[in-house]
This record gives sequence, structure tokens and C-alpha cells, in this order.
Amino acid sequence: MKTFKYTITDPQGMHARPAGALVKEATAYQSEVKIERDGMQVDAKRIFGIMGLGIKAGQEVVFHISGEDEEEAAAGLESFMKGNL
Repeated sequence: MKTFKYTITDPQGMHARPAGALVKEATAYQSEVKIERDGMQVDAKRIFGIMGLGIKAGQEVVFHISGEDEEEAAAGLESFMKGNL
């Protein structure tokens, strides 16, 4: 299992557009991808779960990735977060 933390720097937080793009990025991998905020963990391949976390600017999220392509998925998702949020 790969895990990484990321602090949201976008002043608007995790709104619908980047959440949808995150789902698209996460579904590109076979691994299971979970995103966690303050102990609440949801499937990062489902937009309603991500939106339900209510992630705001300055909050830290933790990604938990497990599966065959977890190394590639963790690198890709971390790059996505740095580039978009």
C-alpha cells in the first residue's frame, strides 16, 4: 500500500471541476484509491464521495492506494494534485 499526504492550496478547495478530474485520474489505474480527510475515507473513483468530504483550502488529505499499479498510481495522483489543487 502506498500513502501520501497533500495539503490543498487552491483557494476554492476541492470543488466539482477538480473533483471530477481527480475521479478521471483515479479511474485510470487498476488500484483501489481512497482519499481521507479528518478520519473520513471515501473511494476516490466516486465524485459524490469526494464532494461529501467538503475539502477546503489549507486542509490536508491522505491518499491510500493499493493494487497492482500502486506505484504508478501514487506518482500520477500526486502529480495531479500538485498540478491542479
